[in-house]
Amino acid sequence: MINWRDLANGSHYQTALAIKQEMLTENIESAKHGIEELIEALSRSDKRALRSQLVRLIMHVIKWKTQPERRSSSWVYTIESARMEILDLLADEPSLKPDLDLLFVQMFVKSKKLAESEMSSRSDVAELTWAEVFDDEYCLIVDC
Repeated sequence: MINWRDLANGSHYQTALAIKQEMLTENIESAKHGIEELIEALSRSDKRALRSQLVRLIMHVIKWKTQPERRSSSWVYTIESARMEILDLLADEPSLKPDLDLLFVQMFVKSKKLAESEMSSRSDVAELTWAEVFDDEYCLIVDC
């Protein structure tokens, strides 16, 4: 008997191969269970990726606002690339869009903690608006 949950959490590719094998041997019920577990694992993977990019983005916006004297082109790059990754994730998986507002709030706390740890200092940033994180321009050029 295949432990589909463990397999799906370990390797999506190996899970797909096992499902294919179950179908070839006409173990349809087992294959169905494998597909269900694979779908769940893929969903969790997409959410993890979205959370990771949100933390990366929010953390750098907090650092930008807290340490203006340390702003760098790498911070600009990180902010822009995280925004692009989030847009790509949402385009590839529109089912994540309803989760975005709640994740935005949840990830702020984690992001602030990580930013403060990286800066080795406290931040006065108590909250960030959607516009500050997703819309505002962050650049080192005066007229950006």
